[in-house]
Amino acid sequence: MTELKNVRFEKDGAIAQITIDRPKALNALNYETLQELLYCFGLLEKAREITAVVLTGGGEKAFVAGADIAYMQELDAMAAADFAGLGHTVMTAIEKLPQPVIAAVNGFALGGGCELSLACDIRIASENAKFGQPEVNLGVIPGFGGTQRLPRLIGKGLASELLYTGDIIDAAEALRIGLVNRVVPADQLMATCREMAKKIASKGPIAIRLCKKTVNTGVEMDLDRANSYEAIQFGQCFASKDQKEGMQAFLEKRAADFQGK
Repeated sequence: MTELKNVRFEKDGAIAQITIDRPKALNALNYETLQELLYCFGLLEKAREITAVVLTGGGEKAFVAGADIAYMQELDAMAAADFAGLGHTVMTAIEKLPQPVIAAVNGFALGGGCELSLACDIRIASENAKFGQPEVNLGVIPGFGGTQRLPRLIGKGLASELLYTGDIIDAAEALRIGLVNRVVPADQLMATCREMAKKIASKGPIAIRLCKKTVNTGVEMDLDRANSYEAIQFGQCFASKDQKEGMQAFLEKRAADFQGK
């Protein structure tokens, strides 16, 4: 494995945890950190034994406080576009991972940190979490997908307000507008996320992978095409041993023993 300086990558059975570990910089995303994240997601793409992923930030203050402003300050237009391109590559890699990714948002999720959470499938926030896209305060716009994923998640009106004002909202407001799935006390955040990851990992691995693929592909289609796509993916499940085991177990009133085959 490549030496990781800014990210911790851990496996525990069928669950992987990725921790952005730059607490002194509030886990800000610089070029090197994005490259390390991309490396980790590349490992996960091939890790068939991993069924769910938890993504979080090191320390108690931040999930990711944003992209690294000290790094970005001297970039010219071409270098900035290249940096944004790397950020988009990382976010797309999360969405295209076979495994669902749960963002455990501990503290600040601002700018690139909010965008990182948006690329995840599920967002669980601690009560002290803060969200926002404050880039306009710096004379720039979001560059890692915030102008696109935020409106798709919470609607154009609410997203436009956050994007244009640069306002920062607390966890309760994030829950109210649908930006996060759940808010829990800070000392329960990781346990809650891991419990959810374990629940996902207990299901049919092939079904979970196809479900994520179908959700993410279908939302970009019109409803008729998306429903046809779903029917095809539903059919694919019946080519697996997991489907046979799952339905047989149901009929026999026992827990299924899924093998991911």
